[in-house]
Amino acid sequence: MITAEDIGCQVEDQEGRVGILRAVIRDYEDPAEAPGERRKRPTAFLRAEGGGTEWLVPPEHVRRAP
Repeated sequence: MITAEDIGCQVEDQEGRVGILRAVIRDYEDPAEAPGERRKRPTAFLRAEGGGTEWLVPPEHVRRAP
C-alpha cells in the first residue's frame, strides 16, 4: 500500500495500470454521488505519466511500480 510519501512516484494499481500518484485523501467524498449517498473513504488519485484522465482507486490497491 502507498502513503502520502509516495506522491509524485510511479505506481501500479491492482489492474496493472501504471501512473503517477497525485494525491492520497483518507476521507474523500465523491462529489458525483448524491449528497445523501456520499461516504468518506480513503482514495488514491493516479494519472498516466504523459498526462490524461486521472483515475481513483483505494490506496490498498496501489503499490510502487517495479
